[in-house]
Amino acid sequence: MATWSAWRPWRGVAVWLAFVVLALAVGSAVGTHQATADDYRTGEAGRAERMAAQGHLDHEPVEQVLISARSGPLDRTAAEAAVRDITARMRALPGVKRVAPAVRSADGGTLRVEVTLKGTDADDKKFVAPVAAQTAAAQRAHPALRVEETGSPSISVGVDTQRDDDLGLSEAITLPITLLTLMAVFGSAVMVAVPLLLALTSIAAAVGMSMIVSHLLPDAGVGMNVIILIGMAVGVDYTLFYLKREREERTRSGGRIGPEALVELAAATSGRAIVASGLAVVVSTATLYLATDIVFSSLATCTIIVVLAAVLSSLTALPALLVVIGRRAELRAARRAAKGTTRRAAKDHAGAGRVWTALLRPASRRPALTLCVSVLVMLGLAAPALGMQLRVLNKDSMSREIPALQAYDRLTAAFPELRIQHQVVVRAQADRSGEVADALRELERRTERDPLFAHQIRPVLRTSADHRIHTLYLAVPYKLSSPEALASLDRLRKDYLPHTVGTVAGAQFAVTGDVPHDTDYLAHQDEKLPLVVGMLLLLTFVMTALVFRSLVLGLIGVVLNLLSAAAAFGLVVVFFQYGLASTLFGFDPAATHAIGSRVPLFLFVILFGLSMDYQVFVVSRIREAALAGVPTRQAVLQGTVTSAKVVTSAAAVMVTVFATFMLLHLAEMKQIGFSLAVAVLLDAFVIRVMILPAALTLLGRATWWPSRGMRRVQERGAEAVNAPLQAVSSP
Repeated sequence: MATWSAWRPWRGVAVWLAFVVLALAVGSAVGTHQATADDYRTGEAGRAERMAAQGHLDHEPVEQVLISARSGPLDRTAAEAAVRDITARMRALPGVKRVAPAVRSADGGTLRVEVTLKGTDADDKKFVAPVAAQTAAAQRAHPALRVEETGSPSISVGVDTQRDDDLGLSEAITLPITLLTLMAVFGSAVMVAVPLLLALTSIAAAVGMSMIVSHLLPDAGVGMNVIILIGMAVGVDYTLFYLKREREERTRSGGRIGPEALVELAAATSGRAIVASGLAVVVSTATLYLATDIVFSSLATCTIIVVLAAVLSSLTALPALLVVIGRRAELRAARRAAKGTTRRAAKDHAGAGRVWTALLRPASRRPALTLCVSVLVMLGLAAPALGMQLRVLNKDSMSREIPALQAYDRLTAAFPELRIQHQVVVRAQADRSGEVADALRELERRTERDPLFAHQIRPVLRTSADHRIHTLYLAVPYKLSSPEALASLDRLRKDYLPHTVGTVAGAQFAVTGDVPHDTDYLAHQDEKLPLVVGMLLLLTFVMTALVFRSLVLGLIGVVLNLLSAAAAFGLVVVFFQYGLASTLFGFDPAATHAIGSRVPLFLFVILFGLSMDYQVFVVSRIREAALAGVPTRQAVLQGTVTSAKVVTSAAAVMVTVFATFMLLHLAEMKQIGFSLAVAVLLDAFVIRVMILPAALTLLGRATWWPSRGMRRVQERGAEAVNAPLQAVSSP
């Protein structure tokens, strides 16, 4: 593909741009198919939601309108007038199902009006805007009071809006810094434009393809974040690898080879490494599908799509653009020669080579000591990961810059009984309806005597039209992530339900709600984790062994990736769980003190994939030198030095992209961005400079076991080196 594009450059560019435009056009035409509530259901909570849906007793989307004083005591007359105004406004909206009478808080300082929306939680967002508009109008009509709205629908809308704003900020920061990094590497505006152009068009193509694929695998709302995060990183990386090799071949040829042949040489070496690296990322990321979770599936789909797009651009548009640039450079050189002028000599990078040779000296001269010290440092960084605490990041950990969450805090402070609701769902034969109702009333009486449950709100019992499905809502006055909330669920599931509803013959029961959903989600992840990790380790080993034809390198790749990921986990625990990020960076404390439940598994898989970038590129250069007959120890130094600058540059771009995600408000995105940035730094400057060279130096020829071809080449190289020595020593 690269050769075809190199000899037909404008066709190659046209083919790539046509693909990008087609992907965007088709994607825009079909739109994005968003995941529904049914896609998120797991465990007992998911079973309860499915049973409730069968009886048309789904959880109803509810918004709460709060009326309180801006300062001092609440003016009762003004507040009641505001309640009448709000009630009239809400009842006039077509998306409102019913409006409940106002309820006063225990201290009398707040009134709330409960507004139940039509539909279910799956489509509640479309009804939020009219309710918010009427709430704002009521606020303007009653300026002496604070009139605000909150609820799960409005909080979801606020989170989505904040995420979109964050993405815009991330893009605004990422592009200039990436531009400066590339300018420092190449010193040419034209060569800087190429990586950015390829990365941005790869992202555009991936966006269009992700819309199309979402009709097979629904999008969980995280696709754009991942496409930008991974797309900029690998898109620039792959282009850097290619550009580096093309420049090397141009310098080596001294102008004797045309641009087309130079690109062919780059395609045969770095191009192959890019394809191998891209496939490794795809294969490793695909293990996320084994988690059978809609969010992980969406993350995997978008990562795979954008990586494949970046690989495809490196085989079509990139070779074509390099040939076009090379031809123009030849024309300029010919004009200068005709005028009798010469071009200023290219910058000598020998100094950079000497720097990296010095950095690699410990690994080459004292490999055992370097390996031991480096591994101990990485293990020390990884140690805090043993105390990692996972939790589903919910309303308690979201940014309080969202107005709906500010109102939520005031709501739960005035009405703590609204913090949590456990929904008990029971399915039984219709002729057992009376027994089920009696059992649920007994359950209600037991919770009334339990301090873990709220008593200000009477539990709500609902029955389906066919009398087969019953639901009971029980309130809990504690925060979502509190020990009391978990204890209330545990007592409900293990004690109260088996001794009440469980005594009804043939009755099936389950509990759902925010706390049950979070609890079951963590349990589901724990169940799938060994399968995902085991398959990831196996596939990484197989891919590395196949690419380099060495079982030893396959094993080293797995071990080094594990070491890099473990160190990143340890640092994310120190910074986020222990709160160091709040102290150093001023992060919202709500985003710290626990690690998002999805963060470790996603990071583990993505880090394994991204680490293959450096692994494949560096080891490919080492293997290339070894196949040329250079002894393995010398090939390690030579291959690492020649790839050092581009690896460093690629790492700088990756770290820049990932670090910008620390500026986002979503706690999980902060943790993911931090972890990826730290892991890439460690991988580029510790793993590839210290540990990998030291390990390969110690292994020597054993590095390539069981490759017979490499063994023969190395033996011939050793004989060629030893032959002059033997001739000198002969009598």
